[in-house]
Amino acid sequence: MSVRKRRKVIAGNWKMNMTPSSAKELAKNIYEQIKGKRGCDVVICVPFVDIPAVAQAVKGTMIKLGAQNVHYEEKGAYTGEVSAEMLKECGVQYVIVGHSERRQYFGETDETVNKRAKAALNAGLTAIICVGEQLWERECGITAEVVSRQTKLALYDVPEEQLAHVIIAYEPVWAIGTGKTATNEQADEVCGIIRSVIADKYGKQAAKQMIVQYGGSMNAKNAEGLLAMENIDGGLIGGASLKPADFAVIVNAAQQ
Repeated sequence: MSVRKRRKVIAGNWKMNMTPSSAKELAKNIYEQIKGKRGCDVVICVPFVDIPAVAQAVKGTMIKLGAQNVHYEEKGAYTGEVSAEMLKECGVQYVIVGHSERRQYFGETDETVNKRAKAALNAGLTAIICVGEQLWERECGITAEVVSRQTKLALYDVPEEQLAHVIIAYEPVWAIGTGKTATNEQADEVCGIIRSVIADKYGKQAAKQMIVQYGGSMNAKNAEGLLAMENIDGGLIGGASLKPADFAVIVNAAQQ
């Protein structure tokens, strides 16, 4: 498979926004903006309480439904948590794992990221696994080491046959919600490093097929340049995913 044959994936992360009623309307508005666009996969990752409403809104469309987190156990005394099987039965196909906000605010570790990713994969979900360095780590010149380590640990004990359901999202922590963005070349370089980690662990063919997104403040203005880079196969979109017109511009930029 040639590098350019990888299908791009644009995933919106709504974070803690939208009630079920407003989520349903937003999903419908997004569909109206992008219907007929089949050149990339489109996912919207919504809060747990919005899943049933959005599942209804996107039923029969090209839009796929995602969640923003998943617990690593199948069931048990884990008050407030949601399992992979619960998500799957609600129509979820994708789930974000290890977002920097989960790591920063809720004590997520490389170990729990790995456990959550494996739980998602074992249930047949596609895991969007987030990795990325903080500003001081970039300034210290250890971006490659940080991102490589996170990727290796996230994929610990994940067999090659499950890689078709793995997406790695490079999200430099310093660029999330700040308006700052890595340059096209910076983003492409780190996505290439991630691909090299996959090659070392699973082989060159697996690396060529791996979908690697960029997730640091991609928006309507910078999407075209980022998505044109060799190693960037889509985006994990934050604020712009709440604006149907802006999200549509990004989807248009990802058409192949």
